Amino acid sequence: MGSNRHYPEERPERMAKVDGFWIDRTPVTNAQFAEFVAATGHLTVAERAPDAADYPGALPELLVPSSVVFEMPTKPVDPRGPASQWWSFVPGADWRHPYGPDSSLDGLLDHPVVHVALADVEAYLTWADASLPTEAEWEFAARGGLEGAEFAWGDTFVPEGVHQANVWQGLFPYANTRDDGWVRTSPVGTYPANGYGLHDMIGNVWEWTTDWWSLATGPSRTCCSVARKHSVDPSDPAAIPRRVLKGGSHLCAPSYCRRYRPAARHAHPIDTSTSHVGFRCVIRPAPQA
Repeated sequence: MGSNRHYPEERPERMAKVDGFWIDRTPVTNAQFAEFVAATGHLTVAERAPDAADYPGALPELLVPSSVVFEMPTKPVDPRGPASQWWSFVPGADWRHPYGPDSSLDGLLDHPVVHVALADVEAYLTWADASLPTEAEWEFAARGGLEGAEFAWGDTFVPEGVHQANVWQGLFPYANTRDDGWVRTSPVGTYPANGYGLHDMIGNVWEWTTDWWSLATGPSRTCCSVARKHSVDPSDPAAIPRRVLKGGSHLCAPSYCRRYRPAARHAHPIDTSTSHVGFRCVIRPAPQA
């Protein structure tokens, strides 16, 4: 688990142990999430106005139902600059309106659901009688039985010129050549499955896990026995806990973010929904009596 060859937060490469589990072949789709909403009446975090008490000092115009949407700049920008050059809080953006209030799910029912904060994911899991994977479970599944391989399909990023995942081609964030056919999300299962029969473990959307964000501190850890403190961003006055996301998304690019690998990981605030984060479910065997 992990890697010593890439970003610091992936280190150290180490042994980890997981028990048996079942995992969804694909991320949860818009159609599946719509079934859940129809059955429960759930209103997502993005569809509700934030409580001002939870965000002291927030501008009133930001305390409206909204979500974070990637918006491609119309001219070259420095990717080392602030992410606000390509990310915007968009009022009216939510899982039904992934790009803003004037968008819809037309043609997107088989795409991964996005704009889901952790509370929305947990509500779905309760309804589905399922769980999120731990980081170790997720990474084990993503590797597809390839021990130590760079990617979920081997060690070549685009073998024989055939794209294996929905990621960014071109200069991020303003020039996507769309060589893989997609600028945003793609239908689940568009790309080949890994060795375990799982699709979209890499690219398309980042995926939530159960692990609280922390840096690895030892040579080994197991999936379920390590207690994690709720991590916070010290620069954030609201001190919002963060969870580990895995898998990268359609916005990961060789020129910017090389997190389209099983070992890669990313910290994400639990109260924040975006246009490139989704999830998939696991079911674990019942404990033996």
